Amino acid sequence: MEENRNDIITRMNEKFVSMSKSHKKIAAFITDHYEQAVFMTAARLGENLGISESTVVRFASGLGYDGYPEFQKALEEWVQSKLSTVQKISVKYGKSTQSEILSAVLTADIEKIQDTIENLDPVAFEAAVDSILEAENIYIVGIRSCEPLADFLSFYLHMIRGNVHLIRTTNVSELFEQMIRINEKDAVIGISFPRYSMRTLKAMEFANDRNAKVITITDSVHSPMNLYSSCNLLARSDMVSIVDSLVAPLSVINALVVALCLKCPKEVKQGLETLEDVWNTYQVYYNDEINYIGDEPMMVRSLKKESDV
Repeated sequence: MEENRNDIITRMNEKFVSMSKSHKKIAAFITDHYEQAVFMTAARLGENLGISESTVVRFASGLGYDGYPEFQKALEEWVQSKLSTVQKISVKYGKSTQSEILSAVLTADIEKIQDTIENLDPVAFEAAVDSILEAENIYIVGIRSCEPLADFLSFYLHMIRGNVHLIRTTNVSELFEQMIRINEKDAVIGISFPRYSMRTLKAMEFANDRNAKVITITDSVHSPMNLYSSCNLLARSDMVSIVDSLVAPLSVINALVVALCLKCPKEVKQGLETLEDVWNTYQVYYNDEINYIGDEPMMVRSLKKESDV
């Protein structure tokens, strides 16, 4: 289904780059805390953000609304559309068997991967690989449902190279504190899908202002994440239930990791050998590792007898 290009979140995303600092602050709060913002008056919203009520009203007008009441109504309609997702699922899958639901969801994920294969720019992918290898420091930002993707990418990048920083934050100020030393020799990877995170977008804007390489993993050419990125990796991620499908983005990240390993196999081998030595020296997996003897699993136990403990 074609995305509604006139909803309130889309309007904010499209105008974000040209907003004043105060208006960006409002947009970020509404996007990340829409459940609270929908009940706030202009005065209450301004008080919460430390800005004037008139600034909030001008923000609403700048988005094309005839004052704050119309803006608040549009926000309410958008929130209701999101909260009715469960009802939409009931209509689509209500009479399906569990097996049919499984087949439908997996088929939808396969289609997303196929669509990603057809539309991902190979030149952008190659540029992303080179930027990650050449950067002195890599910063990875993924908020909310994208956090597992950021964790996964960070885990494997640590095995390939050093100076990888996974940004963990619940607010914008903490985000900037962790990225304060980013410069033109560094790179940031921002991962975001609808509902786009304003915190991730601000991190990318900050990195762009510092002349760092900016890579984004997002869903389409319409994503606001592309505003500050010089390298856009597009992976389709439609919501087929109350959960975002992150299969295609994870596949793109897998491809990045494989491509990076093939670019520097010697460093990867050395890193894995060092890690294996550490595991063996400090018996990291000594008491809970499972080995196979023939076809039978055997838990690796301590060599000490219980009587010796």
